[in-house]
Amino acid sequence: MEQLSLFPAAGTAMLEARSGCSGCVCRPAAMKHCYYNESVGFFYNNSRKELTTYWRTKDVLVVALGLTVSLIVLLTNLLVIAAIIINRRFHYPIYYLLGNLAAADLFAGIAYMFLMFHTGPRTAELSLKTWFIRQSLLDTSLTASVVNLLAIAVERHQTVLTMQLHSKMSNQRVMILIFCIWATALLLGLIPSYGWHCLCALEECSSMAPLYSRSYLTFWAISNLLVFLLMAVVYAHIFIYVKRKMGRMSAHTSFHPRYRETVVGLVKTVTIILGAFLICWTPGQVVLLLDGLGCKSCNVLAVEKYVLLLAEINSLINAIVYSYRDNEMRSTFRRILCSICYRNPKYTPTAVKPNGADRGSLSLNGHFTVDSSI
Repeated sequence: MEQLSLFPAAGTAMLEARSGCSGCVCRPAAMKHCYYNESVGFFYNNSRKELTTYWRTKDVLVVALGLTVSLIVLLTNLLVIAAIIINRRFHYPIYYLLGNLAAADLFAGIAYMFLMFHTGPRTAELSLKTWFIRQSLLDTSLTASVVNLLAIAVERHQTVLTMQLHSKMSNQRVMILIFCIWATALLLGLIPSYGWHCLCALEECSSMAPLYSRSYLTFWAISNLLVFLLMAVVYAHIFIYVKRKMGRMSAHTSFHPRYRETVVGLVKTVTIILGAFLICWTPGQVVLLLDGLGCKSCNVLAVEKYVLLLAEINSLINAIVYSYRDNEMRSTFRRILCSICYRNPKYTPTAVKPNGADRGSLSLNGHFTVDSSI
């Protein structure tokens, strides 16, 4: 972030050295003027985004609600991570990805909490460096969460098509995949801080993020919408494959009630996954896209804070959809939350069901067909 203040001086010195001039006498007419030394308020005024100097009722409500959501996101995802660490039955690729998703959502909760402590009247007091850090934390965490959702969809697609409960992916490959997820998230989150901004082109500044270029908002919005489209295609193929597989098997054997349970469970899970993602993410991406495209008649600032909060809520829903629907995961949660009860020798934990009804569905030949907690 230090390049924000050092770059102008270095660039000017280099131009002077090459031209043999000093001061600003020989400055090229085509050289862009950058505003690295201006305040955050300067860019907000340029984008006509309101910058308040006092706490309004609306600001207090947004911060209070945001901090509440962030706290719940932190607690729920910490619980998921703890459950995956202490229970050896979760030491499989899908649960490592679920743990990484929880880590991304945990990071999103921290980033959003940081935003809540640096918003409202406090925004005007931020330096350019702090403002970029605030935005980069949000972009990185939300990108990591979205990319991880896609990775989980691809992993589930692989296991369903190979008729397995768990992927045969090695731990090393899972770690490489997780590293790639975070590398992608960091790249997209830090790009604006290292060049893709509007500090040297005020006419390109966006309204929602007055220091970001509109082209970056367009790129980021389209990228996330494409991820959603890929997720929809992957899960649609999973459902169609399972439905056809069940149809062929039921035509040659007596229909087993578990088939219907599997299909219904899959439909419910896919509906929740895609529905939650659509409801929480699409409004924000559409608003960002409209701002990036320079829509003059669109009042994007009126809904900015609410669509961001909605996207943050998805980090809470992820923990519920991907974890709480698993019987073993719920049992581990109770074990963590009721740890005091376990110290009582008279207390005996409930035995885990051996048939794994909620972990997968059995076909008539005894093989797993699909994990109902996709």
